[in-house]
Formats: sequence, C-alpha cells, structure tokens
Amino acid sequence: MSIVTNRPPTDRIILRNVSWETYERLLKDLGSSSVPRLAFDQGVLEIMSPHLEHETANRTLAAIIEMVLDELGVDFENAGSTTFKREKAKRGFEPDSCFYIRNVEPIRNKKKIDLDVDPPPDLLIEVDLTHNSLDKFPLYAALHVPEVWRYTDALEIWVLKHGRYSRQARSHAIPVVEDVFVSGLMQSKQSLKRPAWLREARKRIRTIVS
Repeated sequence: MSIVTNRPPTDRIILRNVSWETYERLLKDLGSSSVPRLAFDQGVLEIMSPHLEHETANRTLAAIIEMVLDELGVDFENAGSTTFKREKAKRGFEPDSCFYIRNVEPIRNKKKIDLDVDPPPDLLIEVDLTHNSLDKFPLYAALHVPEVWRYTDALEIWVLKHGRYSRQARSHAIPVVEDVFVSGLMQSKQSLKRPAWLREARKRIRTIVS
C-alpha cells in the first residue's frame, strides 16, 4: 500500500492498492462519525479531514440551497455527508453535503441508502479550498450523480451529460439558480453577521423565485 500526501498534509491523505474489504472495515470503525470523510475508487482511498473554513463554506452553501427550495415550496432531503457506495462498482464516497430533490420520494424515511436499488443524490456539494476535487468527478459520474456544485472562491455548477460532467451557468436540479448568484451570496456572508446575512440572503432569493 503506497501513500501520497497533498498539501496541507493534515487535510488529505491518499492510499493506493486498498481492498474493498479494508474500505468497508474503515467505514464500520468510523460508524456515524462525520470526520474523516472517505472516498473509494477502485482501490484508491482518499481520507479527508475538513477544517473550519471548509465546513463554514459547506454549511453556507447548504443553507442557500435549503432557503431556495423552501421559498420555492419544493420538498427535499438534506442527506449531509451520507455514505454512498456500490460494491459491484468498487466505488464509494461521502460528500461534503448532498440533497435529494427530484428523487426525494424513493428515499423518504429510509435509514440507509443502497445505490444498488436507490437513486444517488440529485445534487452534491464539493468544497475545494485546499485541494482539487475534479479528480473525483469520474467517481461521481460512475455512480450517476446528476449534478455537482464545486466551490473554491466562487461556485462552479457541473451537470452530468452522457457520462461526463460539463460546466453550466444554471443549475439543473434547481433551475432558478445560477452560479454567479450563489457566488454573490457566498461573498456577502464574509461581510455580514449571520442574522443579517440570513435576512439579506432570503431577500435576494425571493427576487429569483417570485
């Protein structure tokens, strides 16, 4: 088993030549812990421990999605960093956050998601402040995740088409949302206290859903 570390080394470790059984044992040992998060792609295991800046961006993006869907009156499920895996494909991942929107009904009240029978999340959040997640896009594509929101210092919306992701200005999962709109809300969060930002975000969101 070889080890490759990416800067900063405390955030992300990649192990190669890892068996599916080892991956399963790690998931079992970690149980319901939210950290570290694991991604497995046919023998390559990523172990990632998010820091405060990463989690703040993640939760802010999730809050924006929830506010938009709430204003639209759309039912949804925030599945957080749920573990998604398919043993036959030898692939699995734990996103920063993810949402069921169009496919919320099939997973309602379920305690576990089985990708052999259940749909993947409709929208997945990937925060990239200290490393690049684009190398995980083939993993998400193989498990048929329709849309990925990738955030660095701005939002990128990637939509799955014919087995590959293409960058789009507008969300497919939430068609009223554009990347520049979300980026603007994220930037405004830096200069406002949370109560003021929530009020401002709601006000802006209402302009696009009305």
